[in-house]
Amino acid sequence: MKFLPFFFVFFLLGCVKNNEAPVWLEVNKWTLEANPNSQNPVGELSHALTDAAIYVNDQFKGIFELPVKIPLLDVTGAAKVSIFPVVVNNGISATKKLYPFTETYYEDVVFVQNQTVTVDPRTRYYKDCQFWIEDFEDAAVQIETDDNSLASFEKGSDPAKLKYGNYYGLAELNTSKNLLLAYTNGKIPLPRGKEVYLEIDYRSTNSLVTGLIEVSATNIQDHVNIQMNAQPAASVVWKKIYIDLKELVGATPNAEYYEVSFSAQLGDGLSSSEIIIDNVKLIHF
Repeated sequence: MKFLPFFFVFFLLGCVKNNEAPVWLEVNKWTLEANPNSQNPVGELSHALTDAAIYVNDQFKGIFELPVKIPLLDVTGAAKVSIFPVVVNNGISATKKLYPFTETYYEDVVFVQNQTVTVDPRTRYYKDCQFWIEDFEDAAVQIETDDNSLASFEKGSDPAKLKYGNYYGLAELNTSKNLLLAYTNGKIPLPRGKEVYLEIDYRSTNSLVTGLIEVSATNIQDHVNIQMNAQPAASVVWKKIYIDLKELVGATPNAEYYEVSFSAQLGDGLSSSEIIIDNVKLIHF
């Protein structure tokens, strides 16, 4: 158990001690599958669905980091297991949220005392999700460099760094090109009052700040939002972030459309760094 408060762990262990015959539910990591009924292209099926909200017979059992094995003391026999995908919201590990764009997994099981039921949860995007995607696979890239920027996003394809498709977006910073300012060039409409998320896969030795630019007939304003932190060059890996934009979109009632901004300065003490991004997705219903 990786995400239980201490008092809850203590409670569960105490109950198990007093009840020698619990049943056990083991839930493995998520698989994100293609939805054959999708109404729109969904791009690469990368994910960081690290957690799950687990219900048994519609009774909430907790939010857990997967994989997990938990004792159940109030159920035997036939039961319905419901598992909801959960993400780390805005890259903040202490803030977790049911991901609104992926389906709940259900399975009918039979619990037997002292035995373990193992579940392999699968999910997929809802069929009516709408996407704006930049995956750097097309000839034209939908991210432009600002006139004041000294660095820019280019297409990269180093096999040692490649994970998705054939290309990724690469910005190389150094002492002479120490500033990156870029933004998407599509007029992206986003709904107010509904869930909106920005997904980004990244592999970066320099911090990168994202923002949401609101564009109206009389105003263009960049709302600086979430920073993705730098990783040590010796241990840099691909990560994924889910950025919640619902409140920010709701606070811009006059916007006619939106763009996503990216900004970075060469990190302190660095002579060079690189920012790699891929599978940039804006998702809403």
